[in-house]
Amino acid sequence: MTATKPRPFETVRLRASLDQIRSVSLSLVRLPLAAPISDAKVLTGRQKPLTEIAFLFAQITSEEGHEGLGFSYSKRAGGPGLYAHAREIAPELIGEDPNDIARLWDKMIWAGASVGRSGLAAQAIAAFDVALWDLKARRAGLPLAKLLGAHRDSVDCYNTSGGYLSMPIDEIVANIDAALARGIGGIKIKVGQPDTRADLERVAAVREHLGDAVPMMVDANQQWDRATALRTGRELERFNLTWIEEPLDAYDAEGHARLANALDTPIATGEMLTSAAEHWNLIQAGASDFVQPDAPRVGGITPFLRVMALADHKALSLAPHFAMEIHLHLAAAYPRTTWVEHFEWLEPLFNERFELRDGQMLVPARPGLGLSLSDQAGAWTTDRLTI
Repeated sequence: MTATKPRPFETVRLRASLDQIRSVSLSLVRLPLAAPISDAKVLTGRQKPLTEIAFLFAQITSEEGHEGLGFSYSKRAGGPGLYAHAREIAPELIGEDPNDIARLWDKMIWAGASVGRSGLAAQAIAAFDVALWDLKARRAGLPLAKLLGAHRDSVDCYNTSGGYLSMPIDEIVANIDAALARGIGGIKIKVGQPDTRADLERVAAVREHLGDAVPMMVDANQQWDRATALRTGRELERFNLTWIEEPLDAYDAEGHARLANALDTPIATGEMLTSAAEHWNLIQAGASDFVQPDAPRVGGITPFLRVMALADHKALSLAPHFAMEIHLHLAAAYPRTTWVEHFEWLEPLFNERFELRDGQMLVPARPGLGLSLSDQAGAWTTDRLTI
């Protein structure tokens, strides 16, 4: 009997490798907020109150009819810039295999490398990258969390949108009651006022209202200097906070590390960073106990997964910033302690809603991100293009 000579791997063409990206649709959407909101950056005069959020949406369709939806965003300035950069590099995807996500991320970042490989350039790529991961998970018939390899089917969640400095304390208390009744498990409020005594009074009032059992966080939005952060952090120890967020400038790795070593309360930071390399600088320095990457800001899910691996290597907890519509799936795929941040602001953009139960947000059973754009998103669209 003559044995059949095996075919070398390089001559075997898998069915998945035959698909190609047929079209990419881009849209710039401006979501208005119900009321202007302010954090510490507004009180220090560095920013104006936030009134709207600009979203860059990417919808990718393959020759075999598979589709994926992704988005990036910008608060205040930057939305038109994201859209313009995405429009320039989108043709790089046409004809490519949508399975090759990491290679396509490299291709896109180098296509615009003259303006950098982080910042706005990475954030524009994020919309494409998220759409490609959504497409892959939809094609597999799996929620994105399951495609990545989920460690849990639900994630602890906390609310931020009800605790801004522009809100009086009675409004914050009412927002807290509504959030807890909805099934949210933790509460975060903003601090960082010029008078730290006012911050302490607000924290004390909220902690008294919550009691000791409900997890509570505070966020200074980078507006303290090192001395103020240390003094105020010591005052905050008595409130048993889950973390103090962004007490210092986002790039002050040394200062955050000193603070993390000096305080019992965990430190959380990282939301403003725009690359995996920037996160590694903070992680190596021991600058935080909770790593807070933002997938749209770091360039999408592909670099976010690198940040997750780096954080896991250092045995750190994870609390992604904003965009729960993406981060729920990523947090579910992280092996250690993790939280997801609840903002109801984006809900009008999508037809679907996430389920909250007993302090946790449940990973939906729908394939991919489990999202589709609403008619309202179309009404708020100011620019669109299909390539």
